[in-house]
Amino acid sequence: MSANVTVRGSDDVTASEAAAAEAGQTVGQDRTVAVVGTGTMGQGIAQVALVAGHPVRLYDSAPGRAGEAVAALTARLDRLVEKGRLDATAREAAVGRLHAAEELDELADAALVIEAIVELLPVKQQLFADLEKVVGDDTLLATNTSSLSVTAIAGGLRLPGRFVGLHFFNPAPLLPLVEVVSGFATAPDVATRAYETVKGWGKTPVRCADTPGFIVNRVARPFYAEALRVYEEGAADPATIDAALRECGGFRMGPFELTDLIGQDVNEAVTRSVWESFYRDPKFTPSLAQRRLVESGRLGRKTGQGWFSYAEGAERPEPHTAAPAEAPTKIVVRGDLGPAEPLVGLFEEAGITVRRKKGDGGYIVLPGGGELNLADGESSFEYHREEIVYFDLALDYARASRIVLSAREGTSPETLAEAVGLFQALGKKVSVIGDVPGMIVARTVAMLADVAADAVDRGVATAEDVDTAMRLGVNYPVGPLEWAAKVGYRRTSALLGELHERYPTGRYAPGVGLVRRGYAEYAEDE
Repeated sequence: MSANVTVRGSDDVTASEAAAAEAGQTVGQDRTVAVVGTGTMGQGIAQVALVAGHPVRLYDSAPGRAGEAVAALTARLDRLVEKGRLDATAREAAVGRLHAAEELDELADAALVIEAIVELLPVKQQLFADLEKVVGDDTLLATNTSSLSVTAIAGGLRLPGRFVGLHFFNPAPLLPLVEVVSGFATAPDVATRAYETVKGWGKTPVRCADTPGFIVNRVARPFYAEALRVYEEGAADPATIDAALRECGGFRMGPFELTDLIGQDVNEAVTRSVWESFYRDPKFTPSLAQRRLVESGRLGRKTGQGWFSYAEGAERPEPHTAAPAEAPTKIVVRGDLGPAEPLVGLFEEAGITVRRKKGDGGYIVLPGGGELNLADGESSFEYHREEIVYFDLALDYARASRIVLSAREGTSPETLAEAVGLFQALGKKVSVIGDVPGMIVARTVAMLADVAADAVDRGVATAEDVDTAMRLGVNYPVGPLEWAAKVGYRRTSALLGELHERYPTGRYAPGVGLVRRGYAEYAEDE
């Protein structure tokens, strides 16, 4: 059920939901849900609860704000009616359940209070201390914080066991994911009740321990960090990096355009917060290039300039795309290409003669003798032979519209042209970047998998919940652990090991969780 297109009434409650409510596993539909804070997130959460059939009470410390929020929500319902997504009777029923609260004590009868106010720990702590004086001892208290410790917010409460994190994603009525965060003192039955309640609201909840960044903001850091690192090394420009991750990696948006949308200041602050919270773990090190962008006031769409210009009439820079080149008529494939093995069939379908030869590793021999290798964490300049070209990992080589290549400065134009023409023969656009270890997609996927595996092994969340959170929370094409399993945990770990040799800071050292999965994979193959 999509929570933004229909309003539920008492007749819509399923038998299982009714039974769960009666058993105390959910907040009953007839019970009041209160939302404190009437900004974008507060209004969005209130709409979700209202659509699910609850009486909803809105409170804001600023006088008049709650009434304004009620009017805004009513207007949203009116737009749904205009679009034919809601009938007038349901609209009237919903409006009748929606009320503004001018004083905090008007929330006394709420069964669930969700806070969505400013991200300042003392302010949140004071709010919940005040709420405890108003609501009953059986009321669930929840925070929508995205960056603060759930445990710390509840630290001064008389009953911290009834406190939980409910991290919705913006816009709350549209995005399905909710991270249900258990603080150190959260009672298991409280977390279950919160989980089942938001599930009954049509959301997809995932369970999470109270850790910096929770699931999504923790695991997502490498998506931005590796793109920024490739840019800082001068290997590619933002438009080309974005195109690689979109058109080759299958991501919905590239990291540069996405951080422009989020706000460079917001994204950099989250990165810095996670880094500081993990005692400056090098895996989460912020980017100096992004810091300079923030210092310059180029915060993205909201200021009209970020990595790209959003001024009226401004044209978006185009990614580097190689000129047309003649495709080779035949190639040799030595060994198994691993996750790039589907390319063999694609080459044959394109009319290119493919000769298979046994051999260690896996690579493509071009007609002129040059070698084409899948990104493995090494660089082409390390080879004794100059005629080496790397190609990047793709989510799906058949569906990818762009392939990324890299080569050393000494690689001949003829070899590079053969590699470009080979992929152009498949109907792909080709981008050639600098000789950077791990390229773009491969190193990003490997780092995402490493951070995800570490989160699972530290008990933050299950592997299934991590993958679900990354698909639904930030629109990844597949979960990072699912992708690593497809590529091969041993190959993924080995790529990071090679990167660690070239950048011995600890940033790329493969974690125990990823290495353990690689050994388990090896044992299964024996």
